[in-house]
Amino acid sequence: MTAIKRILLFATLTAGLVFLLSTSCGKDDQPIIDTGYINIFIYPNSTEYLDLNTIGGWVYLAVNPPSRGILVYRLSLDEFKAFERTPTYKPDSCCTTGSSVVCSKIVMDNSGLIAIDTCSGSEWLVLDGSVLKGPATYPLLSFNTVYDGEVLHIYN
Repeated sequence: MTAIKRILLFATLTAGLVFLLSTSCGKDDQPIIDTGYINIFIYPNSTEYLDLNTIGGWVYLAVNPPSRGILVYRLSLDEFKAFERTPTYKPDSCCTTGSSVVCSKIVMDNSGLIAIDTCSGSEWLVLDGSVLKGPATYPLLSFNTVYDGEVLHIYN
C-alpha cells in the first residue's frame, strides 16, 4: 500500500469516526424517564372511573415509583391514550410553589385537552402527546393501551 493510500484511508476512517461520535452524543437526546414496570388493568366504564365514561374524559392513576403517575385520556369509544406524568423537559427538576418544593409533574388544564408541566409551564396536547408550548421539545412519554370494550390494559 502506498503512502498516499494510507493517508487517504486514515483520513476517511478519522472523518467517519468523528461523524459517528458527533451525531450519537448530542445534547439534544430525548431524556430517559424511568417509569418502572407498568402493567395495569382498569374498567373505564365502571363508576370507579366515572370521568372515563365519556369521550374526552381523563383520570390520573397512581402507580409505584419511580413513575409519578399516569394520565389516562379517552380519545374515542374504543381508544385511550396513557401518558407518564413525569415531564420530558428536565424530568428531575423541582420548583417552589408557595411555601413548598415539589417535583415537576404533568397536570391537566381546565379545557381537558392540554397537559401542563407544573414547573416549566411546558404544554402538550393530550390527543397525541405532542408539544404545544416550550421549553419542552419532546412529546410526552406514552404507554401502550389495549381496550376490549370492557377492560383497558396499560403497559410498557
